[in-house]
Amino acid sequence: MAYVKPEEIVENMLLAGAKKAGLPVRHLLMRGFLAGAFLGYATTLAIMAATQTGWGMAGALVFPVGFVMIILLGLELATGNFALIPIAVKDKRTQFSRLIVNWTWVLIGNLVGSVVYAFLYVIVATKMGSIDPATLPAVQRIITIAEAKTLDYARLGLDGTIAAFTSALLCNWMVTLGAVMAFTSTTTTGKIAAMWLPIMTFFGLGYEHAIVNMFVIPAGMMLGANITLADWWLWNGLPVIAGNMLGGMLFTGFILYWSYGKANNQP
Repeated sequence: MAYVKPEEIVENMLLAGAKKAGLPVRHLLMRGFLAGAFLGYATTLAIMAATQTGWGMAGALVFPVGFVMIILLGLELATGNFALIPIAVKDKRTQFSRLIVNWTWVLIGNLVGSVVYAFLYVIVATKMGSIDPATLPAVQRIITIAEAKTLDYARLGLDGTIAAFTSALLCNWMVTLGAVMAFTSTTTTGKIAAMWLPIMTFFGLGYEHAIVNMFVIPAGMMLGANITLADWWLWNGLPVIAGNMLGGMLFTGFILYWSYGKANNQP
């Protein structure tokens, strides 16, 4: 499948990070919007698969379709950018100010895309509110997941915040690895196969992904989950974004950069 060596992969990561950092705000918003919506699609597909089969791993097997669409179309996913842009800054391929611009506007785009898809999904799933969500197994599962991702952490207080942060760190170690694995092949088939592995892993393990949660939690709220905006952002949103940021930046971006980057391998 036209395998690419690690040294070339890291160089491609640096080039991609610099390119993403240089995009204008309108592109960050539009591409971020699409990425958020596509992950919403993938999440509803995964929940439907798990509900219909009664086998949770069925959801993990199909969820990577959303990530594949995002990467192959060159869209903007904040969690992937947490690994690529910091190393481009460190390698002097771009400026720190461009990193802040990218992360800010891509997160906003991801959030808007996720919430818009959640709103449209709720319209379809409940037939404009004419069907009780309690009678729909897949919809009820979304409510249960949304409450587990917020209220369960809230009950634990600080321990819950630490758990959410750590789950997010582990999640984005795999998610950013998925973005990097796309560089391991020069063929579309090879890229898809390589990306599928870590994305399936994170979703199957149930770790916390900020952008997935930007669909699941608002959708749960619209469907009647007992969650407030404060519950969302205090117990999930902020700690999960922080964990995703550290996990992607350190465990994927910098460790690969320190291991294989040209600047770190001079005699």
